[in-house]
Amino acid sequence: MILSNDDKCWCKSGLKYNECHLDFDKKLQVLKKQCCTVPKRNLIKNKEQIEGIRRSAEINNGILDLVSETIKAGMTTEDINTLAHEYTISRGGIPATLNYEGFPKSLCTSINDEVCHGIPSKEVILKNGDIINVDVTTILNGYYSDASRMFMIGEVSDEARKLVEITKECLNKGLEAVKPWGFLGDIGAAIQKYAQSNGYSVVRDFGGHGVGLQIHEDPFVSHCGTKGTDMILAPGMVFTIEPMINVGSHKIFIDEENGWTAYTADGSLSAQWENTILVTEDGIEIISK
Repeated sequence: MILSNDDKCWCKSGLKYNECHLDFDKKLQVLKKQCCTVPKRNLIKNKEQIEGIRRSAEINNGILDLVSETIKAGMTTEDINTLAHEYTISRGGIPATLNYEGFPKSLCTSINDEVCHGIPSKEVILKNGDIINVDVTTILNGYYSDASRMFMIGEVSDEARKLVEITKECLNKGLEAVKPWGFLGDIGAAIQKYAQSNGYSVVRDFGGHGVGLQIHEDPFVSHCGTKGTDMILAPGMVFTIEPMINVGSHKIFIDEENGWTAYTADGSLSAQWENTILVTEDGIEIISK
């Protein structure tokens, strides 16, 4: 659709095209002529949508703060699920994972060699030395936010502590690589380089993703990559960066019984941190963390 200067902008901001995304579109057209992959318009969030995602993230961040304050040895992962569920509902939100494609709980809890999508259970009791990832996604008024954090239970081994710390640094390297009008591949390149320099591997089967209007949107955000490749990172894009880093091999397998939980193939420890970010005109905004 070709818009004139005085037409309403395609982003549904209500502004005239020449006051909103006209210059943005011109820049994308130049990049497209240079054979760059540019984001489709539906990946660009307007101000109203961004504000809705921020409000959703207030609940999501609050859940992870609550878990941080309460998690300890002796708790079950079902206890964590109950805390998150009740917190979300009390604030008008909806746990996005609950019943998503059959997932039975309100968050994911992945312990030690579980890479992701661990299912909370009354039978799983946290013990001294465990490392656990708690992954939460929240819907508020139709807007989604997503983040995860690692927690170390009691006294953990030096190996476990280093993995958790390096994985957080991998996330930070990915965040630092995001530049407006830069490349999506820069993120994976930075994460992969840092992880491998510390002797770790990067899970390839899962990655980050667009988020905001749905639980999973384009683009897929690989945590392995080549600098200067893949989609252009345009202001208004909202997506997650969530590296899963293993002590051993990057290979994984999925639990055949529950069809969800991913494990390291060699039984080595795995860790993950996740943020939802917005690409801005001059950098990034971390929305959910």
